[in-house]
Amino acid sequence: MTKRPLSITLISWIFIGFGAVTFVASLLSLTGLAGQRTAEFPMELWLVPVIRLFAIVSGILMLRGLGWGRWLLIVWMAYHIVLSLFHSPFELIVHSLLFAVVLYFLFRPQAVAYFANA
Repeated sequence: MTKRPLSITLISWIFIGFGAVTFVASLLSLTGLAGQRTAEFPMELWLVPVIRLFAIVSGILMLRGLGWGRWLLIVWMAYHIVLSLFHSPFELIVHSLLFAVVLYFLFRPQAVAYFANA
C-alpha cells in the first residue's frame, strides 16, 4: 500500500474536525440547548446536521484510502459553493478558493497513487 501523503492526512483531519464542531453546533440549535429553539422547526433544518456529517465521513474514508471519500468531499464542497451563490460574493470567493486548493491536493500524483492502491 502506498504511504498516505501528508496533504491527505491534513485535509482529512481538518474536515473531520470542522464537521464534528459544526455537527454538534447544529444539533445544539435543534435541541434548544443553544437557546435558539423556536416552537416548531421545519423538517429541512434536520438536513443540516446530516449534511455536516458528510464532512466527517469523507475525512474518515480518505484516511482509510477509499477513493469515494475523496469524491464525497468534492461533492460536499461543490454543494457549499452552490449555497454561496445565495450569500455574499466574499463567501463565494472563499469557498471557491478553498475548493481549488483542496482539489489540487486531492489530485496530485501522490494522492492519486494513494487512493488507487487502497
